[in-house]
Amino acid sequence: MAKRPVEKIDLRPYGVAVKKARTERKESRNKVGNEMFLSPRYLANIENKGQHPSVQIFLELMSRYHVSVDQILFGEAEGGKSTASRQLDALVGEMSDREIQILIATAQAILDAREDGEK
Repeated sequence: MAKRPVEKIDLRPYGVAVKKARTERKESRNKVGNEMFLSPRYLANIENKGQHPSVQIFLELMSRYHVSVDQILFGEAEGGKSTASRQLDALVGEMSDREIQILIATAQAILDAREDGEK
């Protein structure tokens, strides 16, 4: 029986998103490797070469860094939350009501400035 030809999914965008999130959290590959029981080299290959991780590691990294798999597999147009939006949601979940109010005011000021610039 012939082997079914299957195009391999390009996971380089996933690796880039994981690396970006990891470095923004100021976590080294060694730290992540120790906590997740994986080789820092394996993580480097995922981040830099698009190596396909095991399903377990894929899901753990997705959860740890709030990476949107929909965005990576289907692009921005699918209507799902982007990785940045998921990361913001996670941060907001750790804020007090007062901090959230400051964030809301800041976001509104950004939108107001954008609207003023369009006029």
